[in-house]
Amino acid sequence: MSRKRTILAGVAIVTLLTSGGVVASALNDLPQDAQPVPSTTGDLNRQPTPPAPQEPAPEAAPAPTAPVAITPADPLVVVAETPTTEEEAEAETKEEAPKAAAPAEPQGVPGRRQRRRVAIVEAVDKVTAERMRFEVVVGGRPVRFQKTLIFTARACEQAAPDETVDDSIAYLEVAIQPRGMLKASEPRQIFRGWMFASSPAVHGLEHPIYDAWVVGCKA
Repeated sequence: MSRKRTILAGVAIVTLLTSGGVVASALNDLPQDAQPVPSTTGDLNRQPTPPAPQEPAPEAAPAPTAPVAITPADPLVVVAETPTTEEEAEAETKEEAPKAAAPAEPQGVPGRRQRRRVAIVEAVDKVTAERMRFEVVVGGRPVRFQKTLIFTARACEQAAPDETVDDSIAYLEVAIQPRGMLKASEPRQIFRGWMFASSPAVHGLEHPIYDAWVVGCKA
Protein backbone atom coordinates (compact mmCIF):
# COMPACT_ATOMS: atom_id res chain seq x y z
CA MET A 1 0.00 0.00 0.00
CA SER A 2 2.85 2.40 0.85
CA ARG A 3 4.50 1.68 -2.51
CA LYS A 4 1.32 2.61 -4.34
CA ARG A 5 1.11 5.88 -2.42
CA THR A 6 4.73 6.64 -3.28
CA ILE A 7 4.07 6.10 -7.01
CA LEU A 8 0.96 8.30 -6.89
CA ALA A 9 2.88 11.05 -5.10
CA GLY A 10 5.64 10.93 -7.74
CA VAL A 11 3.10 11.17 -10.56
CA ALA A 12 1.46 14.18 -8.85
CA ILE A 13 4.83 15.96 -8.49
CA VAL A 14 5.74 15.39 -12.15
CA THR A 15 2.32 16.71 -13.22
CA LEU A 16 2.74 19.87 -11.13
CA LEU A 17 6.23 20.54 -12.51
CA THR A 18 5.06 20.07 -16.10
CA SER A 19 2.08 22.38 -15.67
CA GLY A 20 4.29 24.98 -13.99
CA GLY A 21 6.71 24.96 -16.95
CA VAL A 22 3.85 25.42 -19.40
CA VAL A 23 2.48 28.37 -17.41
CA ALA A 24 5.93 30.01 -17.18
CA SER A 25 6.46 29.62 -20.93
CA ALA A 26 3.06 31.17 -21.66
CA LEU A 27 3.83 34.13 -19.37
CA ASN A 28 7.12 34.79 -21.16
CA ASP A 29 5.29 35.03 -24.48
CA LEU A 30 2.83 37.64 -23.20
CA PRO A 31 3.66 41.30 -23.93
CA GLN A 32 4.93 43.44 -21.08
CA ASP A 33 3.74 46.96 -20.32
CA ALA A 34 5.81 49.81 -21.76
CA GLN A 35 7.99 51.66 -19.26
CA PRO A 36 8.92 55.29 -20.02
CA VAL A 37 12.60 56.09 -20.48
CA PRO A 38 14.29 59.48 -19.95
CA SER A 39 13.90 61.95 -22.79
CA THR A 40 17.68 62.29 -23.00
CA THR A 41 17.72 59.52 -25.58
CA GLY A 42 17.98 62.22 -28.25
CA ASP A 43 21.76 61.73 -28.00
CA LEU A 44 21.54 58.06 -28.95
CA ASN A 45 22.82 58.71 -32.45
CA ARG A 46 25.90 60.34 -30.99
CA GLN A 47 26.88 57.33 -28.91
CA PRO A 48 30.41 56.08 -29.61
CA THR A 49 30.24 53.33 -32.17
CA PRO A 50 32.20 50.19 -31.24
CA PRO A 51 35.09 49.53 -33.61
CA ALA A 52 34.25 47.34 -36.56
CA PRO A 53 36.24 44.10 -37.00
CA GLN A 54 39.43 44.74 -38.92
CA GLU A 55 39.77 42.98 -42.25
CA PRO A 56 43.14 42.07 -43.76
CA ALA A 57 44.36 44.67 -46.21
CA PRO A 58 44.88 43.56 -49.82
CA GLU A 59 48.41 42.81 -50.86
CA ALA A 60 49.93 45.81 -52.63
CA ALA A 61 53.06 47.94 -52.62
CA PRO A 62 52.96 50.57 -49.82
CA ALA A 63 52.44 54.17 -50.87
CA PRO A 64 55.50 56.45 -50.62
CA THR A 65 55.68 58.83 -47.66
CA ALA A 66 56.90 61.73 -49.85
CA PRO A 67 56.58 62.69 -53.53
CA VAL A 68 59.02 60.91 -55.78
CA ALA A 69 60.66 62.92 -58.59
CA ILE A 70 60.50 61.27 -61.99
CA THR A 71 63.35 62.08 -64.40
CA PRO A 72 62.53 61.51 -68.06
CA ALA A 73 64.84 59.11 -69.81
CA ASP A 74 67.11 60.22 -72.64
CA PRO A 75 65.58 59.87 -76.10
CA LEU A 76 66.42 56.58 -77.71
CA VAL A 77 68.08 56.82 -81.11
CA VAL A 78 67.35 53.84 -83.26
CA VAL A 79 69.65 53.13 -86.20
CA ALA A 80 67.93 51.27 -88.95
CA GLU A 81 69.79 48.12 -89.77
CA THR A 82 68.84 45.20 -91.87
CA PRO A 83 68.50 42.15 -89.61
CA THR A 84 70.57 39.29 -90.71
CA THR A 85 68.14 36.66 -89.40
CA GLU A 86 64.44 36.40 -88.43
CA GLU A 87 65.38 35.80 -84.77
CA GLU A 88 67.13 39.18 -84.49
CA ALA A 89 64.08 40.94 -86.02
CA GLU A 90 61.74 39.37 -83.46
CA ALA A 91 64.07 40.40 -80.61
CA GLU A 92 64.02 44.07 -81.71
CA THR A 93 60.20 44.01 -81.94
CA LYS A 94 59.89 42.74 -78.35
CA GLU A 95 62.21 45.51 -77.05
CA GLU A 96 60.08 48.24 -78.68
CA ALA A 97 56.73 46.92 -77.31
CA PRO A 98 55.22 49.24 -74.60
CA LYS A 99 55.08 48.01 -71.04
CA ALA A 100 51.69 47.05 -69.55
CA ALA A 101 50.06 49.61 -67.25
CA ALA A 102 50.23 48.89 -63.53
CA PRO A 103 46.94 47.68 -61.99
CA ALA A 104 44.90 50.31 -60.16
CA GLU A 105 44.91 50.20 -56.39
CA PRO A 106 41.73 48.74 -54.84
CA GLN A 107 39.32 51.27 -53.37
CA GLY A 108 38.34 51.25 -49.71
CA VAL A 109 35.58 48.95 -48.48
CA PRO A 110 32.49 50.85 -47.19
CA GLY A 111 31.85 50.72 -43.45
CA ARG A 112 29.40 48.29 -41.89
CA ARG A 113 26.36 49.22 -39.84
CA GLN A 114 26.52 48.36 -36.17
CA ARG A 115 23.79 46.09 -34.78
CA ARG A 116 22.32 47.25 -31.46
CA ARG A 117 20.39 45.29 -28.80
CA VAL A 118 17.58 47.75 -27.92
CA ALA A 119 15.30 49.90 -30.08
CA ILE A 120 13.98 53.17 -28.61
CA VAL A 121 10.40 53.79 -29.77
CA GLU A 122 8.12 56.78 -29.21
CA ALA A 123 4.33 56.44 -29.50
CA VAL A 124 1.43 58.83 -29.03
CA ASP A 125 -2.30 58.36 -28.51
CA LYS A 126 -3.93 61.07 -30.62
CA VAL A 127 -7.20 60.83 -28.67
CA THR A 128 -5.81 61.26 -25.14
CA ALA A 129 -2.61 63.07 -26.24
CA GLU A 130 -0.59 60.63 -24.13
CA ARG A 131 2.98 60.24 -25.36
CA MET A 132 5.61 57.79 -24.19
CA ARG A 133 9.16 56.87 -25.15
CA PHE A 134 10.08 53.29 -24.26
CA GLU A 135 12.53 50.47 -25.03
CA VAL A 136 11.91 47.31 -27.04
CA VAL A 137 14.56 44.59 -26.82
CA VAL A 138 15.49 43.09 -30.18
CA GLY A 139 14.27 39.49 -30.20
CA GLY A 140 12.85 39.88 -26.68
CA ARG A 141 9.36 40.08 -25.22
CA PRO A 142 6.82 42.29 -26.99
CA VAL A 143 5.97 45.63 -25.35
CA ARG A 144 2.42 46.92 -24.94
CA PHE A 145 1.54 50.63 -25.21
CA GLN A 146 -1.81 52.02 -24.01
CA LYS A 147 -3.10 48.48 -23.36
CA THR A 148 -3.67 48.06 -27.10
CA LEU A 149 -0.55 48.44 -29.29
CA ILE A 150 2.01 45.61 -29.17
CA PHE A 151 5.56 46.32 -30.43
CA THR A 152 8.08 43.64 -31.40
CA ALA A 153 11.64 44.54 -32.50
CA ARG A 154 13.47 42.30 -34.95
CA ALA A 155 16.58 44.44 -35.64
CA CYS A 156 18.11 47.81 -34.81
CA GLU A 157 21.11 49.24 -36.66
CA GLN A 158 23.25 52.37 -36.42
CA ALA A 159 24.40 54.04 -39.64
CA ALA A 160 28.00 53.46 -40.70
CA PRO A 161 30.47 56.34 -40.27
CA ASP A 162 30.82 56.84 -44.03
CA GLU A 163 27.04 57.25 -44.61
CA THR A 164 25.76 60.74 -45.34
CA VAL A 165 23.09 60.66 -42.58
CA ASP A 166 23.80 59.63 -38.96
CA ASP A 167 20.66 57.54 -38.63
CA SER A 168 19.10 54.74 -36.59
CA ILE A 169 17.10 52.08 -38.44
CA ALA A 170 14.87 49.50 -36.74
CA TYR A 171 12.70 46.69 -38.08
CA LEU A 172 9.48 46.66 -36.04
CA GLU A 173 6.22 44.75 -36.01
CA VAL A 174 3.17 46.49 -34.53
CA ALA A 175 -0.12 44.76 -33.72
CA ILE A 176 -3.41 45.71 -32.07
CA GLN A 177 -4.92 43.56 -29.34
CA PRO A 178 -6.90 45.07 -26.43
CA ARG A 179 -5.85 43.71 -23.05
CA GLY A 180 -9.33 42.37 -22.24
CA MET A 181 -9.42 40.35 -25.49
CA LEU A 182 -6.33 38.17 -25.03
CA LYS A 183 -8.44 35.01 -25.27
CA ALA A 184 -11.13 36.33 -27.58
CA SER A 185 -9.06 37.25 -30.64
CA GLU A 186 -5.58 37.07 -32.09
CA PRO A 187 -3.40 40.20 -32.47
CA ARG A 188 -4.05 42.06 -35.72
CA GLN A 189 -0.87 43.31 -37.34
CA ILE A 190 -1.04 46.91 -38.60
CA PHE A 191 2.63 47.58 -39.41
CA ARG A 192 5.72 45.61 -40.34
CA GLY A 193 8.87 47.08 -41.80
CA TRP A 194 11.87 49.37 -41.32
CA MET A 195 11.55 52.67 -39.46
CA PHE A 196 14.12 55.45 -39.91
CA ALA A 197 14.75 57.90 -37.08
CA SER A 198 15.76 60.61 -39.56
CA SER A 199 12.36 60.58 -41.31
CA PRO A 200 9.61 59.56 -38.85
CA ALA A 201 6.85 61.16 -40.95
CA VAL A 202 7.71 58.95 -43.93
CA HIS A 203 8.59 55.61 -42.35
CA GLY A 204 6.60 55.66 -39.08
CA LEU A 205 3.30 54.09 -38.05
CA GLU A 206 0.27 56.10 -39.18
CA HIS A 207 -3.02 55.01 -37.60
CA PRO A 208 -6.35 56.81 -36.97
CA ILE A 209 -5.65 56.70 -33.22
CA TYR A 210 -1.93 56.02 -32.79
CA ASP A 211 1.34 57.29 -34.22
CA ALA A 212 4.68 55.61 -33.53
CA TRP A 213 8.23 55.93 -34.79
CA VAL A 214 11.78 54.85 -33.88
CA VAL A 215 13.96 57.35 -32.03
CA GLY A 216 17.27 55.51 -31.85
CA CYS A 217 19.15 52.34 -31.02
CA LYS A 218 20.95 51.45 -27.80
CA ALA A 219 23.66 48.90 -27.16
